[in-house]
Amino acid sequence: MKHVSILVPDGECSITTIEGTYQILLRVNDWLTEAGEEPMFDVQLVGQSSEVQMKAGRFRIHPDVCFTAVPRTGLVLIPSVHGDKARINEENRPLLDWVADQYRQGAAVASMCIGAFLLAGTGLLNGRSCTTHWDFAHEFRQMFPEVNLVENKIITDENNIYTSGGAYSWLNLILYLVEKYCGRDMAVTCSKGFQVDFQRVSQSPFIIFSGQKDHEDEAVQAAQEYIEKNCHCKITVDELAERLILGRRNLERRFKKATGNTVMEYIQRVKMEAVKKSLETSRLGVNEVMDRVGYTDPKAFRMTFKKVTGLSPLQYRNRYNREYA
Repeated sequence: MKHVSILVPDGECSITTIEGTYQILLRVNDWLTEAGEEPMFDVQLVGQSSEVQMKAGRFRIHPDVCFTAVPRTGLVLIPSVHGDKARINEENRPLLDWVADQYRQGAAVASMCIGAFLLAGTGLLNGRSCTTHWDFAHEFRQMFPEVNLVENKIITDENNIYTSGGAYSWLNLILYLVEKYCGRDMAVTCSKGFQVDFQRVSQSPFIIFSGQKDHEDEAVQAAQEYIEKNCHCKITVDELAERLILGRRNLERRFKKATGNTVMEYIQRVKMEAVKKSLETSRLGVNEVMDRVGYTDPKAFRMTFKKVTGLSPLQYRNRYNREYA
């Protein structure tokens, strides 16, 4: 059997990811037993306290064992966490050091949603790729610039380290791990039993781009405001630089540092967000929507839209516009 340690870190974390993962893995054991096979997972809740209170004391979790009593484990699962990420990492430093040590001893490690902040706090993601909830991408990059964040992904798998995208994408990760350890047939059984669509590979269709404004560069903020107010026009970097009385290179450097995007990436994202809202709420044709954000090349427009959302404009409209659903 593979020993699985589901972490219960101190501080606010997602009870759903802890209890849900526990339930799925135990149900897999039941299905295996019913098929005349040996159970696969020996599951324990592992923490650094005997009791963890959450949601102002409304909920309490009692880990099965303290991490110091677990010399070896085969798989560490890190739940989603909430609140001040730096503080939570500091409060759980001994637990995170234990996770890093377990990985060096051969254990696999997986984080769910914004549990990636805890996983990154171990140092194991340095120089590697990971994903997390798209809404926390900018904060994650600021805290962990040495990690390659790919927020459009549902799952990453690199060197026995796994991460999942936002919210309920953790279900896709658990089924992915079930398939890895128990085979495709069991993953399909889980998919049917828990009614999880485990074929999703991208969280791009769910991303809402609101711009990265939590910085103090006034010139960049002015550029952002201009882009957002004039997304129906064709905007160039040179035009912005001239308007702000800055050199192009200086603007590009400051814009990338402040927002995490190049100027052209930001322009594209703002335009595509306007397109998404039109497709969700109006009956305008795709070409009409394209014209309203200043695109003249239908092929380039569709390629950009699919790059940002993972869907064609028509697929997006059919999914999210009530009149077309």
